[in-house]
Amino acid sequence: MNTPAAQGKWDRVEFWTSYFLLTVLGSVIVVRLSFADVWSVPVLDVWLGSIALALIVASPWLARRSRALRIAIVAYATATQLVPVTVRHPLVILPLLGALIPVTIAVWALVALSRKGRPSAPRN
Repeated sequence: MNTPAAQGKWDRVEFWTSYFLLTVLGSVIVVRLSFADVWSVPVLDVWLGSIALALIVASPWLARRSRALRIAIVAYATATQLVPVTVRHPLVILPLLGALIPVTIAVWALVALSRKGRPSAPRN
């Protein structure tokens, strides 16, 4: 049975993992925006990246108690970085599909860890 103390430990792991991911995404967006003058970054990408960066910076206040909102901010920030590049250069999708394998394994492991210790439903 999953005790409240064990659930609290998992909640802290999820909390800090999501903020670490937001930090990494924020640093990627800052680097991309800081090189906007060196590389020709389309104006739409700059705007979307700026909005994503603002959401990441505000996430400790906006999403401190909402897991769904943190996940939505991560999804939006990730999409603003990946979708424009893959639309303009479709060949980039091949390495992204290759990178999907370890990401899938990591997500599967996190889901398995989140269910660890929960009582399973009786099977009929």
